[in-house]
Amino acid sequence: MADDTWFGDLCASSTSGPAIPDLAPKVSTFPSIDSLHKACPGVPRVRDLQVALDDGWTRFIRAWGDDIETIFRPLLRVLVWTEELLLVTPWWAVLLLLAALVWGLTRSFKITAAVLATFLMIGVFGMWTETMQTLSFITVCTMICLILGIPMGIALSRNDRLRSVVIPFLDFLQTMPSFVYLIPVVMLFGIGKVAGAIAVIAYAIPPVIRLTDLGIRGVDRETIEAAESFGISPLQKLVGVQLPLAMPTIMAGINQTIMMALSMVVVASMVAVRGLGMPVLEAIQELRLSKGLFFGLAVVALAIVFDRVTKAAINRGRKHLPGRGE
Repeated sequence: MADDTWFGDLCASSTSGPAIPDLAPKVSTFPSIDSLHKACPGVPRVRDLQVALDDGWTRFIRAWGDDIETIFRPLLRVLVWTEELLLVTPWWAVLLLLAALVWGLTRSFKITAAVLATFLMIGVFGMWTETMQTLSFITVCTMICLILGIPMGIALSRNDRLRSVVIPFLDFLQTMPSFVYLIPVVMLFGIGKVAGAIAVIAYAIPPVIRLTDLGIRGVDRETIEAAESFGISPLQKLVGVQLPLAMPTIMAGINQTIMMALSMVVVASMVAVRGLGMPVLEAIQELRLSKGLFFGLAVVALAIVFDRVTKAAINRGRKHLPGRGE
């Protein structure tokens, strides 16, 4: 009992004694429009602007959502068809096709053998299905980026005014956090392949546009003047002179586009895009190191394969340029 009394007296003295000063630093706040709203109610608050933006997007979805989904339905069909094609094709046929493609781009036995070994290891460790799903998804997204991005880059190289308008928009796309792309597309399309593909395309398309523009603008002026002296048309000049000489730079843009598309694999899995990203996301949720490590290494292996093949194709293209061969 004596000990209990002593402990109670100690607690009482600690609570009745002088107050302990608050040592937490006072946070400095910047005057926002919410402060201005208090002085002038006609000025909207930040929350009012956010609600107005959300309501506007919701009304847009209700008015045009069905029509936009109809427009993008062919994209869904292509994504599904490509995935099913790779999944039903025998693994040995896929490996032969990959070997032929890599050899055609690089003419390198070493790189071709490395690619085959990489995919064999992926298959041995039981990740073949997820890899084919990711490969089909990235292939479709990359092809769309090229179909849209290369013509846009050509247009920018021929029109300075258009370039001054588009380049800031590309800066916006490249600096926007990747997760932010998912919010509007999920609200519009719901979770699924189309939402993931649009987010990936928006994130990955700027490099190929920029480097196509840069490559064409970087073609030697004397070469262009020599071609013009033969009386060729602008289309002939573009196809026969500018694009071939700009191809190494354009290939560098394709390389960056593939890498950025592949970096969105795990992010796209958050909207139910199947592939290597889905097991990684599950491993994070389940705190399973081995699962996350295995499938994460498979993503890294794909990135290395794409990077080495495209860089070898770039170097091979440079060797065939006039005055740059060995």
